Amino acid sequence: QVQLVESGGGLVQAGGSLGLSCAASGSIFSINTMYWFRQAPGKQRQLVATITSGGSTNYVDSVKGRFTISRDNAKNTVYLQMNSLKPEDTAVYYCAADIVLERAVRAYWGQGTQVTVSS
Repeated sequence: QVQLVESGGGLVQAGGSLGLSCAASGSIFSINTMYWFRQAPGKQRQLVATITSGGSTNYVDSVKGRFTISRDNAKNTVYLQMNSLKPEDTAVYYCAADIVLERAVRAYWGQGTQVTVSS
């Protein structure tokens, strides 16, 4: 059984910073790309950032220069450091990962963590 468990998040004032982490556990052979998504109330889930197993990253334009995705392959963990937060960053943030199992590659999701940015 593979699980992704997120931590971090919370309430912060505009201009502040928060860090999220997401640890994968279970019968994992390796992890390919890891992702952070977010979903604001009444909106569709949005891809925020991705990081490959080799460390290549991509970001949605709205967070470039403010958010940093990173990973620790030894710990099967992905991080999202969020700086200069804006009220429009308020959302539930989800991690996801393409996990290589013994005989398949499957996508798994975390449970989500609330990030609220007050103005």
